[in-house]
Amino acid sequence: MINNLSYKKNQKSIYALGTEINLTTFGTRDDLAIDRAVDLIESFENLFTVNRTHSEVMDINYAAGKNPVQVSPATYFLIKKAVKYSREQFGFNVSIGPLVKLWKIGFDGANKPKNEDIKAKIKLIDPIQIQLDDRNLTVFLKHPGMELDLGGIAKGYIADRIRDLWRAFGIKNGIIDLGGNLLFVGDSVHDDKKWIIGIQSPINNRGISLGNVKMPACSAVTTGIYERFLEIDGKKYHHIIDPRTGYPLQTDLASVTVFTRDSIIGEIEAKRLFFSGNTKVKLTNELYGAVFVYQDGSYKSIGTKMI
Repeated sequence: MINNLSYKKNQKSIYALGTEINLTTFGTRDDLAIDRAVDLIESFENLFTVNRTHSEVMDINYAAGKNPVQVSPATYFLIKKAVKYSREQFGFNVSIGPLVKLWKIGFDGANKPKNEDIKAKIKLIDPIQIQLDDRNLTVFLKHPGMELDLGGIAKGYIADRIRDLWRAFGIKNGIIDLGGNLLFVGDSVHDDKKWIIGIQSPINNRGISLGNVKMPACSAVTTGIYERFLEIDGKKYHHIIDPRTGYPLQTDLASVTVFTRDSIIGEIEAKRLFFSGNTKVKLTNELYGAVFVYQDGSYKSIGTKMI
């Protein structure tokens, strides 16, 4: 999604959060700021991941229906945010874990589950059944089998924390790329100070853009169906599960990219708009624009234009 830039570029690439991560600053060498960002990513992954045996979120999942679990302030803050968004608007649901684990799309053992198994898991997808205790920083899943999955919000939260860190280091220009979840820090090094952001084509290989948009400092987050999917007998099942049906969401969209002030808001808005399909987007001081890309390769942009 990023066109090539070269201006005293400092970059580090790692694999974390289940994806390739690229951290880039422009200007004087900022190795320490980048290294501290890597430390931050690794520490948050150890707290939030559900793809390992041990993490604070996994401790909560293991204790579902048994007892509340006390967690760190960072984990509690993110779960509280996730529960709030899950209860307020459709599209993001932090309690989707049982269905994600059932399908395993994008992971080893991916399969199409039996209908009766899907119906059983749907009953566990209910953010109202997540009990939070602000005083003791505890989280309790009321029913056995419930599972939290912060995968739809964690990268946004982490990107925002890296931006805060870099600002404290005095970084004036940079790109935080967490597996395609982008956050642009400060002005671009281009003369117009805007960042050039590519919109992935749904019918071409990764890296081939449908077009570009120019934006000031912002986060660019995409929800899309064209990279992670399961194919059985010629039919593709993408990884975005509709909690109402337990099956991949039926849609003519291929992706929605949103441009927001904060990356955590981008995570939520991209999913909300992808689920609703509603292109009548109200722009705010948090949501700057959006691009809806359809499976046939057509698109509609709001608040910006493709170049």
